[in-house]
This record gives sequence, C-alpha cells and structure tokens, in this order.
Amino acid sequence: MDLPQRLTRALTDPDFTLDDTDGRPDLSQVSEEDLGDLLVEVHRPGAPGTPARSAVRFAVEDEARERPPRYTPDACRRMFEVLVTRCQEQGWADLTLGLDALEHCTGPQPDVSGPARTLVGLWLEKDSVRQPYALLAVARLAGDATLRAAVDRLSRDVGPIVADEIAVIAGLTPAERTPLAEIDRQHRFLSPLDHAWRRAADHPAYVAFARRALEAAADRTDAIRAGEIPYRADKAFTDREITSLGQALRVALLRDEPWLPQLFERLLPGVALAPTTAKTLPSQAMLYEVVRAAQDYPTPELVTAIRTVRRTVRHAGVPKQLDKMLKKADAALAERTDVALRLPRLEFETAAVGGSAVGGVLRRAAGDYQAVVTVTDTAALTWEKDGQPLRSLPAPVRRDHPALVKELRELVKRVNAQLVTLVRALEGGFSVDAVHPYGWWRTELAGHPLARTLVRRLIWETEVAPGQWRAVLPETDEDLPDAPDDASVRLWHPLRSDPDVVRAWRDLLTERRIRQPFKQAFREIYLLTPAEEQTRVYSNRFAAHLVHYRRMFALLRARGWKSDRLGPWDGGEGDEAERTLAAGEWRVRFFHHWADWAGDDELASTDQVRFDRKAAGTWREAPLAEVPPLVFSEAMRDVDLFVGVTSVAADPDWRDGGWVRAYWERASFAELTESGEARRDALTRILPRLKIADRCALDGRFLVVRGDLRTYKIHLGSANILMEPDDSYLCIVQTRRSGDGKVFLPFEDDRLSLILSKAFLLAADARITDESILMQIKRGA
Repeated sequence: MDLPQRLTRALTDPDFTLDDTDGRPDLSQVSEEDLGDLLVEVHRPGAPGTPARSAVRFAVEDEARERPPRYTPDACRRMFEVLVTRCQEQGWADLTLGLDALEHCTGPQPDVSGPARTLVGLWLEKDSVRQPYALLAVARLAGDATLRAAVDRLSRDVGPIVADEIAVIAGLTPAERTPLAEIDRQHRFLSPLDHAWRRAADHPAYVAFARRALEAAADRTDAIRAGEIPYRADKAFTDREITSLGQALRVALLRDEPWLPQLFERLLPGVALAPTTAKTLPSQAMLYEVVRAAQDYPTPELVTAIRTVRRTVRHAGVPKQLDKMLKKADAALAERTDVALRLPRLEFETAAVGGSAVGGVLRRAAGDYQAVVTVTDTAALTWEKDGQPLRSLPAPVRRDHPALVKELRELVKRVNAQLVTLVRALEGGFSVDAVHPYGWWRTELAGHPLARTLVRRLIWETEVAPGQWRAVLPETDEDLPDAPDDASVRLWHPLRSDPDVVRAWRDLLTERRIRQPFKQAFREIYLLTPAEEQTRVYSNRFAAHLVHYRRMFALLRARGWKSDRLGPWDGGEGDEAERTLAAGEWRVRFFHHWADWAGDDELASTDQVRFDRKAAGTWREAPLAEVPPLVFSEAMRDVDLFVGVTSVAADPDWRDGGWVRAYWERASFAELTESGEARRDALTRILPRLKIADRCALDGRFLVVRGDLRTYKIHLGSANILMEPDDSYLCIVQTRRSGDGKVFLPFEDDRLSLILSKAFLLAADARITDESILMQIKRGA
C-alpha cells in the first residue's frame, strides 16, 4: 500500500493506524493530484475522529498551504458532492474549495451544475449569506436562472455600495469571477493570501468599483459631518459594507492609486471624529478596517493619515489600539520598498534652522506676524514679528486668524507622523537590502526639506563603480559622492564592512555627538556560530529562556512577526512566530512554548530559530549556511531583542522561587549576547566623557562602579547588579537621576540608559537616601 492509499485509509477507516514514528506523515513526496484527492476526503463529513485522521488532516492542510493541489475531473465532482453533504449536515461549507478544485482541474471541467444548484438553494435559505463572491461564482455554474436568483437575494436591503459590488461581480465572466472569490472574506478580521489580492487588482471592473465604493463612503461621512445624515455612533456603515469597503481599499492600496491620499483626508476624519463634541466615533469598526488594510498594503500617506487621526480622536481607548496596530503597519511598509520612502514637500523649503543646522522651513503671514514651521528631527511651530522670535502664540493671531493656527498645528502633527513613518521605513529597508537610484536619493531623501536632517545622519554607500561602494555620512561630508543618477545607493550596514571601518564610524559619531535616527553604526551583527554549523538547519542560540509572554507577544507584533496567542488551552501550547524577509524570498521562524503562570503574569519558554527559502512558490527549510548573511543577522537581531527585553532575567525584582528562580540566577549574569556587546562597545567611548569616569571601568560583561561604600558590578545585558566582594545581589528596580539624561548616547537604548543611571547613582552611594537600597548595601559592607 503506497503512501496516498495509506493516508486515504487513515481518513476513512477508524481501525487503521499510521506507523509513522512521529505521528505526522511527511507529504512532501505526494503528488499534487494525490494531494487533491486527499483534500476531498479531509473535508468529507461523517468521517471517524481518530488520532490517525487528525494527524493526516493537519498534514494535508499544511501541505496544501505550501503548494497548490491539483484535481482530476472526478475529484472536482466529488468535492462539490462533499460540499453539498457538508452543507446539509453542518449548515455551512467553504464554497471556495469547489471553485479552487475547478480552477486547478487536470482535465476537462466536469458538469457540476446539479450540486452547484443545490448549494445555492441551501445558501439562499439562510438569513444571512456568507461568501457572496463565491456564491455568485457557484450560481453561474448552476445556470442563468440560479445566478439571477442569487443576485436578487444578495442585493436585497444591503445599500447602494454592496448592491453595486454584487452587480459588478455578477457581470464578470466565470474566469474573472472565480479568482475574485478568493478575496471574499468570511469576516473582516481575515485577510486572504497576497496572490488573491493581486489577481483582484488586475480586474478593471473591480478596480473601478473600488474607487466608486470608497468615494461613496467618503461622501457619506462628509454628509454626516455636515448634518445631512443624522449622527448615530458606530452606525455610519453596516458590517457588510465595512467588509466590502475593506476589500476595495486593499485593491486600491495594492495598485497605489493616485487618488487615495486625497480620499484619506476625507474618509479617516469622517469615520474617527463625531460631528459633535461626543467622544464616540461615526464608525470605529471602519476605522480599524482601514488600519487592517494598512497592515496588508501600507502607503506612507495612509500610515501618516492614521497617525494624524490618532492624535485627534476623542475616544479614550482608540489611540492605544491604533498604536498597537500601527506597529504592524510600519513593519509592513518597510517591505514595500517601491512606496515606503515617498514623502511630499508640502511647500517647505530648505533653509538654515537655529544657526548652522539646515532643515525644512515654511513661512506663512498672519497680519503683522509670521508663522514659521521648522523641521529638523521633528516639526515645530513658532511665531515671529519683524524677524524676531516670540515666546508664544500672539493674542491678535489667535483672535484674527484661528483657521490658520488650526491649519498649521495640523500640519505639524502630519509632518511629525510622516517623519516617524519615514524612519521606520528606512530601518526596515535593512531586511530587504533596499537599493535606490542615486539621483532620486539625492533629491528626494538627502536633499528633501523634510527628510534631510534625518537622512543625513545616516551612513550611506554609493556604487561608484561596479562592485565598488563608497560610504558617506552626509552630515559630516559637504560634498556627496560624484555618481550618475542611475547609480545604486543603499544604507551602510556594519556586516558589510571591516571591523576597523566600523570602529572608525563609531568613533566619528561619538566625537561629533551625532545621534542617529536608529541604531546603524552601533548595530549588532550576528554571524553563524560553530554550534549552528553543527545543528545545520536550526539555531539554539536563544533557546531555553523564560520570558514574560505578554510582553514578548506584543513585541512580536510590533516588529512585524506573525504569531498566534499562546495559553493554557487546546492548541495553545506552542507556536512558530514567523516573519518574511528579503522581499518575501526568505522566512524566519522562532519557536516558543507557553510555560506557566507566575501570579497574574504568563511565562513562555523559547526554542529554536529556523529559516525557509521560497522555491517555486513553496517554502522549503534551508540550512543556516545558505541564508544570506544580512537576512540571518537582521532576523537573529529581532530574536535577541525579544529575549533580551522580555526575559525574566532582566527583571530586577523577581522574587518567585523554584525552577524560574533557578533560571533567573543563571541568566541574569550570563555571557553577553550581541546586543550586550554593542552596549559595551558604546560605553568604551562614552565613559571617558563622564564626570564619574574615574569611578568606572569595564570588566568583561560588567560595568564596574566604585562607590564610597562598596564596589558594584552592573551586568551589561540585564542591568542587574552584584556587589563586591561577595557578589551579593543589589535590587534597584528603577532609577533616574537629574543630569544623567544629558549624557550623549549615539543611539536610543533603554537598557543602556538604565545602566548609566544606575552607575551615576552608585558612584555617589554615600548620598543615597532610599532605605531599601541602603539596607542592602550596608548588609555586607
């Protein structure tokens, strides 16, 4: 009995057991036609619920997600019969399964008009109709009369936007309608695969509908704001309309339609701000659907518009939720290198700001006064009279020019949102090794009045000859490289440079006190270790750590990783968080498991990191040695961040005992990871400039601080403290001293700031007044 026969037997015979030692069969060698046959049996209702069937079902469904199955004409017919039976017995079946079978049929398509007619009849009997696109495609298979009945039912009491949508879908040919069924979501919280949206974006009729629908939505919110439609909180759109508009928006965003930015200026305030002073929203659901669309296909204009609305929305809980959702949109934007760095000039000009600095400036007259919006790291609004700066908004301007004041304040918010989006998109370019034309970079980034201050503090390298790159820091080099407009330019990465060059850049930034928008010169690099060469296809570098799970889950989402929530429920014991890199060609997977409760907190344990390469549209596991070094380094940097920030070992006040305490004691003062080494490297440059320099020294993984009462060792990874001579532990939960915030740091690092804060505190330990700290210090002194 060959493997497909054994698997089919496991799906249909309750007495049959698999002999696979791991209980989960390997289907990589099963043909695509056999995979199609297996999928038919997987979805057949009434089959026995045995461990063998469950193992095969999961394996078949996973394999079908990795590579598309193919179906013989007989398998197509059987799939439709299975769907009819499933709908009759269980009340619902996924119609797209039948359409997918026909689309991937290996021979002449069979006549399925009978089961198609039965399916449509069963569907139309229901109070609410799911999968309307797929239903119309199945109705077409049943004949014109059935299609007319389906259109009539779907267009009833749904409003003009959805009625227009149904009419458009019904008017398509079967070949056009079937691919569109893939984007028809069961509910708006699901998003189909990328290829489905791309196929939908190729249909001119649907693209035209998308614009009509979104403009109709903006017209409706305009009418609500004008009082032409009575305001009712969260009632601007029905659930079905929101789903349809979300689909239309994704198609328009994927196509990067030029009319979208102007539409965002109307639609987003329209769904987020009540026309009254109420704290409710016209449609909170529609606002979140727009943000979910931005997570799938972000543009700088949409992400900026969301950030602008976030600052003005009145509902107390919405800004926090938007902040969470925007983190995923930022990560996704960095992957869209064709649009990510687009930035409007907004009438700003390049001019001197605050003496020698050069940034963007916009001046607007207001009677005898002048408004000045300046952009360096951030945007700021000031006022002048006769060329002299004023401390605050002049009363005559507030009285006579309120509209101008409001406009400019909104402009400042919008520019600051654009700058945040730009910085995150620039850093995200590392994961795709983004390369830009030099002429465009020179005018639209390095010379852009809004972007130049941020861009010029980053190190760039230009390909001045084939394979020859010249690095430059525009902030310190008056002359940019002499290169043709079509030459390539990219962000410099320390992984591509010799250690001496990296040290030189770090010295220069520290000497000139240049703080980069994100960690670049001091960026951690992760190279393959001998242990990883031995394990070949997985890394245990960050395995066996205990982390605060909720914090790590939030951080995973913030960095653009996909991960299912873990917990003490069936199926919640483990997950493979994943992120695609290198423009979708590579995937990294970070395994982790739910561990236990710790009071009200949840703990998880970390496990392996693995990499997959996309080959012929399918993910295949790859040896670590074959992963491009930059992809490997950036992925491992993320995992180091997850572990370093959320590890129990970094919790200075951990008091629980048992196995968790044993981990805390082992990991709190362990060897440094690359992030800890980067802090050590930065401290070698920072310490000599501090007023406590004579009391500090670096010793391996510790910053040693000599106080008047004792000598202390601050771990550069966890920031936890040991006291000499007996290495007793000193618990300082958090400290911030006035003055230590003035210390120049070449990059933002909360852990490094905390280490320095503790160093300043302990160097002057004789002046500590906190009794809880003093008792610990004096106990062993």
